[in-house]
Amino acid sequence: MPTPSMEDYIEQIYLLIENKGYARVSDIAEALSVHPSSVTKMVQKLDKDDYLVYEKYRGLVLTPKGNKVGKRLVYRHELLEQFLRVIGVKEEHIYEDVEGIEHHLSWDSIDRIGDLVQFFEEEEKRLEDLRDVQNRNE
Repeated sequence: MPTPSMEDYIEQIYLLIENKGYARVSDIAEALSVHPSSVTKMVQKLDKDDYLVYEKYRGLVLTPKGNKVGKRLVYRHELLEQFLRVIGVKEEHIYEDVEGIEHHLSWDSIDRIGDLVQFFEEEEKRLEDLRDVQNRNE
């Protein structure tokens, strides 16, 4: 597994706080498959950059800036999963594919993918037509 990016940390912290109400260094380390010392180092950097407030032994809280970024990163991840499902990618490949591409797309590309997903989901017939094309090509 590649080394998690700053965005991976913010996204994971956001998800932990949303789901559990808090994010501990040990929870972040487990979720990202890294050592707690790596998490502590990144959390200190995120604190310095005003994404969160970290107090040793007391935990952390996202700042408004960190919360906004976290929310947007989770949206991006969920949108890409949705997009891959719409275009017929097999479920067992979706998570790994999203992890592989999400940090390499501009927000403009993400917005266009959102438009495309919306286009296909607005009318069931469009999705049916797409599935028909996919089935013919298999």
